[in-house]
Amino acid sequence: MNINSILYILGSLLIFVALSMLLPILVGFYYHEEDAFVFIITMGLAFISGSILRKFRFNKNGLKYKDGFVIVTLGWLLVSIYGAIPFFLSGILKTPIDAFFESVSGFTTTGSSVIMSLESLSHTILFWRSLTHWLGGMGIIVMTMAVLPQLAGNMHLFRAEVPGPLDNRIKPRIQETAKTLWFIYILLTALEIILLKVNGLPLFEAVIYSFGTISSGGFSSRALSVRAYNNIVFEYIIILFMFLAGTNFNLIYSIFKGRINEIYNDEEFRFYLLLLLSAITLITFNLFFNVYGDISTSIRYAGFQVVSIASTTGFATVDYDTWPPFSRWILLILMFIGGSAGSTAGGIKVIRIQVLFKKGLQELYRLLHPRAIKKIKVNKQSVSERISTSILGFFFMYITVFVLATISLSYFGIDILSSISAVAATLGNIGPGLELVGPLNSFMPLPQFAKLILSCCMLMGRLEIYTILVFIFMDWR
Repeated sequence: MNINSILYILGSLLIFVALSMLLPILVGFYYHEEDAFVFIITMGLAFISGSILRKFRFNKNGLKYKDGFVIVTLGWLLVSIYGAIPFFLSGILKTPIDAFFESVSGFTTTGSSVIMSLESLSHTILFWRSLTHWLGGMGIIVMTMAVLPQLAGNMHLFRAEVPGPLDNRIKPRIQETAKTLWFIYILLTALEIILLKVNGLPLFEAVIYSFGTISSGGFSSRALSVRAYNNIVFEYIIILFMFLAGTNFNLIYSIFKGRINEIYNDEEFRFYLLLLLSAITLITFNLFFNVYGDISTSIRYAGFQVVSIASTTGFATVDYDTWPPFSRWILLILMFIGGSAGSTAGGIKVIRIQVLFKKGLQELYRLLHPRAIKKIKVNKQSVSERISTSILGFFFMYITVFVLATISLSYFGIDILSSISAVAATLGNIGPGLELVGPLNSFMPLPQFAKLILSCCMLMGRLEIYTILVFIFMDWR
């Protein structure tokens, strides 16, 4: 194991986090808020720590396969710890565990919160919360790869952080792919900020909601989330960008390049679109006949919440926890599925669900025709046995972690639906769940150890289970 290179890269990550704190410091000075000084202290701590770690020499021979898992796991852990310091030093959160939970929730783009009143927070803290999940949305390691020449071409790091079972490279070179992904990410963020601002949302809040949308994070500046504005134009703009955030960025890149046909030919995108339209239709009729009695209102609320949950953003325009059981169960299922591979969305991913479904049909076909050979294909290309087996393994590990975490929460006396939805929401990086952790509630009342469990779920969900499990069980010799 290349210890010196690992420490050098971790130091670079901490310096990157330190430099990113310049933005909330500027926001604090602009609004004349004392919390700016909290970030100056934290920035100093992160910069000094990073500089010390960068004293170790980077090995030009490159990183080994196992090194990638170590760097990504420790990198996300370190970034979350240093990101928690402002929440604790400012006095907003009284315990280190609460501060760590909020930081992990931000960087993993989960959007679950232990802060009860968002309106009482300073602009500085609100901006930092949103900035954490904007940075985490595309990936802090991917950002580092884009700007650090030593990491150019390192596939181990890219695969350990970027979600999805298939190769999501846009360019042949990894560093070029990282730069292109971040360019698309920044461009989409800027477009949403402009659209929200032009339609009447104050600039600061336009930035907050754009950061939360494109990253699929969901942190808001209001306790009622998007519901606080009751503005249908804002909602449709956010729906559009939540949908894009849950779409494979390779396809968005194809749009920029004028290759529109790739969108129609992509099976995962078609399945993702069909899934959203089906869920919206089912929930719309359920709400129409049981709640609102008005089709336009039912479509409005169903459309927003389905896209919000499926893209794992977690914004809310209504307290969907009061909806009929049928609608809530559909939302709960969407929490597990999530968005497309290669997007900022969490969850199991649409492509995996698609392959699992085809795998089931393949086995059924084999039973009916024992001598026949039927291959699983996605986008007219055969899915290898290795990939389909890895997807089955991932699904099993995902459900195993989900079950164990749910049982652990129930040990603290949390009711079963709240436990299920809390784990589904954090493991899938969605944010709010149902019942005790519904869209209008907070994770604050949960026991401290339960918050640690859910923090682990958020990290495991963001790094797709295996990265952390490999780190835990790897041979360290």
